[in-house]
Amino acid sequence: MDPTSITNMFKITNNIGCMVTGMIADARAQVQRARVEAAEFKYKNGYEIPVHVLAEQVANNNQLYTQHAFMRAYGVVTMFASIDEEKGAQLWTVDPAGCVAGRLGASSGPKEQEANNQLQVKLKANPRMTEEQTLQAAILTLQTVVGADLRPNDLEVSIVAASNPNFKVLTEQEIDTQLTLISERE
Repeated sequence: MDPTSITNMFKITNNIGCMVTGMIADARAQVQRARVEAAEFKYKNGYEIPVHVLAEQVANNNQLYTQHAFMRAYGVVTMFASIDEEKGAQLWTVDPAGCVAGRLGASSGPKEQEANNQLQVKLKANPRMTEEQTLQAAILTLQTVVGADLRPNDLEVSIVAASNPNFKVLTEQEIDTQLTLISERE
């Protein structure tokens, strides 16, 4: 099996990225639905869909699936990230029940609460982090929550930055560079 074929990071549009945790089949279905919604919005309106509108549309679809006995709710938590021209950096989470929320930092998974608490502390300590500081804070939070040193092939990292608003998944070499910088800093 090709390890690069297994991912939880998806490109919705050039400027909107998506991270999905949960059942991978549901994740792929939800990503495909989000891509269709984004394409239809651009076709109808002539400009890219704002990330908060996309998150709300996906949330509405998720909520619809909870109303009917013949439809199973998606078993995924979805996070959308983008740089909005008017509002700046945007991170939106959508849960299986259709609850949507904008966040400054978020995590999903077994140690979600612990990671969210650490992210909150880091964001309160330095609300105006640079791109590199933000990236390192996220990786360091993950390392702390997991309780082990991570290798570049242990994690996936994607970014959407003000300097380059295109969604990008970092390579193992780029992740290794960040892990090296973190270990040197400590």
